[in-house]
Amino acid sequence: MRKIQGNVIMLNLLRFREIADYSANPELAPGKPISGSEAFNCYIQHTLPFLRESGGDILFPGTGGPLLIGPENERWDLAMMVKQSSAESFLDFANNSEYLAGIGHRTAAIEDSRLLPLTQIETAS
Repeated sequence: MRKIQGNVIMLNLLRFREIADYSANPELAPGKPISGSEAFNCYIQHTLPFLRESGGDILFPGTGGPLLIGPENERWDLAMMVKQSSAESFLDFANNSEYLAGIGHRTAAIEDSRLLPLTQIETAS
């Protein structure tokens, strides 16, 4: 990751599968088929304690859809901003074995995604 100093905000753009695909992690699969959105909710419930323990939190989850400006056929189902206290804290979180034990829910849920680390620009008042 870039050499970001201080807080980092992660912009997540997520497109969900219609039906979650647990073929890569069958041990996490629920008893019946669920949507990608439901699988992502399982991922978030598993992830939040580890994220918060590492100094991070979800700042903004928002429903997406078609773009106002951009390719007509492109859509993102969820836009989410996650704050982390530092790039190092994010990497520690992302490599936590207990967190990684549930990442299969995310894999099952996501058809496509983007992750963009952001830093705040200081503006004059």
